[in-house]
Amino acid sequence: MTETEELGQFARDLQQDVFARADAAEDGALRASAFTELMIEYLVDASEIDDGMACDFEGRGMRCSGWYLSEDGDRLDLYLSLPRLDGEAGTVPKADVDAAFRRLSTFLSRSLHGQHRSMEAALDRYDMCRAIHDARNDLSHVRLFVLTDGIATIDRIENEMIGRIEVSSHLWDLRRLMRARSSGVDREPIEVDFGRMGKSVRCIVATPPDAGYRCLMTMLTGDILVEMYRQHGPRLLERNVRSFLQLKGKVNQGIRKTIIEEPEMFLAFNNGLSVTASGIKLVDHGDGTADLLSASDFQIVNGGQTTGSIFRAWRKDNADPARLQVPVKITEILSDGDIDDIAPRISQSANNQNKVNMADFSSSHVFHRRMEELSRSIWAPPAGGFQRQTRWFYERARGQYHDALAQNRTEAERRKWELIHPRNQLITKTDLAKYEHSWSQLPHIVSRGGQKCYLDYMDMLQQRGDFEPDERWFERAVARAILFRQSEKIVSRQKFGGYRANIVTYSIAWLSHHTERRINLDGIWATQELTPALAGFVETLSHHAHEHITNPPGGQNVTEWAKKLPCWEGFCHLAIEIPPVLKAELVTRDGARTAEGAHVFEEQVSAAESEQLARVSAVPSQTWFDLAAWAKDTQSLQPWQRSLSFSLGKAAGNGKPPTRKQAVHGEKLLTEARLLGFKG
Repeated sequence: MTETEELGQFARDLQQDVFARADAAEDGALRASAFTELMIEYLVDASEIDDGMACDFEGRGMRCSGWYLSEDGDRLDLYLSLPRLDGEAGTVPKADVDAAFRRLSTFLSRSLHGQHRSMEAALDRYDMCRAIHDARNDLSHVRLFVLTDGIATIDRIENEMIGRIEVSSHLWDLRRLMRARSSGVDREPIEVDFGRMGKSVRCIVATPPDAGYRCLMTMLTGDILVEMYRQHGPRLLERNVRSFLQLKGKVNQGIRKTIIEEPEMFLAFNNGLSVTASGIKLVDHGDGTADLLSASDFQIVNGGQTTGSIFRAWRKDNADPARLQVPVKITEILSDGDIDDIAPRISQSANNQNKVNMADFSSSHVFHRRMEELSRSIWAPPAGGFQRQTRWFYERARGQYHDALAQNRTEAERRKWELIHPRNQLITKTDLAKYEHSWSQLPHIVSRGGQKCYLDYMDMLQQRGDFEPDERWFERAVARAILFRQSEKIVSRQKFGGYRANIVTYSIAWLSHHTERRINLDGIWATQELTPALAGFVETLSHHAHEHITNPPGGQNVTEWAKKLPCWEGFCHLAIEIPPVLKAELVTRDGARTAEGAHVFEEQVSAAESEQLARVSAVPSQTWFDLAAWAKDTQSLQPWQRSLSFSLGKAAGNGKPPTRKQAVHGEKLLTEARLLGFKG
């Protein structure tokens, strides 16, 4: 197949993916938003960006389709989509691309100057503009992305400065997207040419016999790292390290202090960087030393804090990075080495101090492989009056669906395969994390974005041990996916004007909490749809969720408010009457506990959770009953806490252990009550 033919096929696949995501019955505006969401996912997979959120804004001379602001407010990405969605690899006029960058740049400029002040506060675009304005003094770099499913060319656009903010422009068209996807690597490799930087890098070279790699030990000055980070940004950091830093990292104040006050001591104090690379070019001096000229696929697998801190000290504190010397170990996997085996182990070993098993974030995790196996073998019942059975396709790695489709040679075979595997029944691993965390009553985590939600989900999987889903769990996971997706459609019809993702996850979390997870998931799996009673109540819940989320205390940013635990705790305890017709559909408590299959993920516990369960199990039943009575007499606790205390007393009296969730809340409850004067 020629590249032109491949581009045409890729354009058609992209078009159908967007249609499936947006639902063909919806209007064009939703398709444009779905296009932006899909493009953001492509860029995340290419490690070009960390995350992003679709949010449409259009005004006179300006447009924006989505955004992402780093946690420390230092970096901002803005996206503008130019979707064609005609299934053809057509050309996008250069004038359209130029105009798109101008509109996005104007949007940035006006947002920095506070255009949110004239906007309605209840809309998500207000949040976006306000967040940009609030971050104006912290921003150091803004990237403008124009995304299109056409073929486009554009002259090089030089970076510009808005005050102290560097602004760069990036075009991603159909050809670049396809090449990134089909290149067989997760990202476009970073090429570092030390010669062009005008720096001579002398190394000690060691090649252990029969090891399949060689190591270069060297010293880089801080200004080289600053220049590399300025050119490539966080892409320099191996993805798992970067994601880890997003979740838990803060700029290391100790590193910063040394950079500013004692730069000459940096070499003595810092542990240095660990780097992987390929295609290293050297000038060998024959004495075990060499001059490093260039390296390909340059990735810092350990030392992200060091690199980021040097860059920020240069940018914000006017520190002189040339005075810093940083020890660096560069490992190159040689042609006879097993890169798939060695590279992940280098990353994992280099990050042992983080106590995070980096390899477990990968799509090759046993959980994803098991989900993939199940999705290829389980038939879903016919839906919507059809007689034909279908399958839900679990995609643990980007592009698996299209690769499987492409294995069918004729158009007739492709159509037949698509009838069995409809595009709207494709579930990615980040989708699954969103559905499961919503059901696990963690909407504030879901609201932090797809990548953070996924990492948190994988972190939880790791803590709970080697959980492997079985057939029953897979079916109920699909039922939860149907619940989430049909809730999205219900919320879209309410036309709230934004925050759909937050409203959906909060609604489902409330539903899960207040029904004690007794929604009939087996019934949803059997019919592949929600009952009218459930759909109607989701609509009711969505209005309450919208009201709660868009009225944050103290005039906070709505998007940030939705990410916080207090937001969920406030909504969780909101009293909303469940209709009798829906109550009648709920499964029994015992049924909900026993229907999860042989491997019940919710009941899997970590070592710390096991200890907590033991502590709570040791509390006598009478203590829980006394606590419930004391709370009622003194009106010291909330009704749900009194109810929980009574339930724990009954369970203890019958010799039943508490659930993991009961143990978590029970221990907090007991501590709180004792602080308030309970003597039990």
